[in-house]
Amino acid sequence: MSAASEFSLALTLADAAQGRAVAVEADAEARARIAKRLGLIAVDHFFLTAEIRSVAGGIGAKGAVRATIVQSCAATGLPVPATVDEPFDLRFLRDVDAPVDAEEEIEISSEDCDLLPLEGDRIDLGEAAVQTLSLALDPFPRHPDADRILAEKGVLSEEAAGPFAALARLRGTPDA
Repeated sequence: MSAASEFSLALTLADAAQGRAVAVEADAEARARIAKRLGLIAVDHFFLTAEIRSVAGGIGAKGAVRATIVQSCAATGLPVPATVDEPFDLRFLRDVDAPVDAEEEIEISSEDCDLLPLEGDRIDLGEAAVQTLSLALDPFPRHPDADRILAEKGVLSEEAAGPFAALARLRGTPDA
């Protein structure tokens, strides 16, 4: 388990055996660390809910990450507020990281994508929640005024700068 996790929430096999509901909100300090790690301007709200249960070979966690964040526009750097509501259904199992023969062909199903290693008898559900948020972020957030701002600075849109626009200019027809 990572001691440097921005939002650590350790749970054990004993917690899962009894079944447990989890509802935790990150404090301002944890939200600032999450924002820094994920390259966000801010994380204004970060809430984790989950039902923890025993599964064969480990721990199951089903729930959601809800966050209110501010990203930087990929084109202008302006703040882009967003709300994330991302469900998850994770299984933390022993031997997930078992070595595999390099010559062996492996087929991975969509269920295998939500498998994480069980670290001894513990999991860090908080770290898994931060990773879930990371995967749910818009990789290219765009401010609503980005096109206007870029046009004012003389940056051509993709349509105006593309090969078909160049062909249209060569033919003497209006911009495509």
